[in-house]
Amino acid sequence: MTAALLGWGWALFAAAALVRLRPVPARRLRSAVAAQTTTARPSVAVVVGRAVLRRLGRADPPALLAHRTGLAVLAGLAMLPIRPVAVVPAAAVGWALPGVRERRARRAWQAAIDASLPEVVDLLVLATGAGLTVRHAVAAVAARADGPLAPVLARAVAEADQGRRLADALDEVPARAGESTRPLVGVLLASERYGAPVGAGLERLAAEVRADTRRRAEAAARRVPVKLLFPLVVCILPAFGLLTVAPLVAGALRSLRLS
Repeated sequence: MTAALLGWGWALFAAAALVRLRPVPARRLRSAVAAQTTTARPSVAVVVGRAVLRRLGRADPPALLAHRTGLAVLAGLAMLPIRPVAVVPAAAVGWALPGVRERRARRAWQAAIDASLPEVVDLLVLATGAGLTVRHAVAAVAARADGPLAPVLARAVAEADQGRRLADALDEVPARAGESTRPLVGVLLASERYGAPVGAGLERLAAEVRADTRRRAEAAARRVPVKLLFPLVVCILPAFGLLTVAPLVAGALRSLRLS
């Protein structure tokens, strides 16, 4: 009985760790991308959290705080009729889970921005080299580029079409897409505001961005052996021990009993 419980506990621990360490799914990344440009309908946890926080005197709580509060309340209420002792741990897990998911989605969003940046810079080099102005080049790249950076550029172009200065709209791109886009925005702003030649700056930036991408890929490759330690130690080595050492120990114990 004890061996079976230990086996089930080890299996649950390994499954939970694999779920925690798995890459962010594409659908969650798409939802994180959509959250940057659209307003989603609030979930039940957000509605409950806002109601609780308004009761506590918070008139307009942030969405993440409302989500965490509502999920903690719902988790505690769900555990109350089953096991009252576990109400506080369940509420703590409900409080921490949205923050973990938010950080993972934000890291995935930033990684996708960094991955799409070289393509965007190369397309801008081609567009400006073909004779387009900065505004038309940004509009063309935003309409044709892949990745989450294209909607951010399209939003800046849409604001410029509504009467705002393109330089002011582009100045807010790093706040929406991360600081990795600031060198690109700096080159575009220098041309838009001061008339600096944009082609040479974009070509130099393209070389720098690709060098940064290569360095990040090399750093990720160096982290692979460290990430492989967990499945090796938790999954492969116990299975190897059960298949090789456990039969020998069981045979030796059986022979000792017979003797």
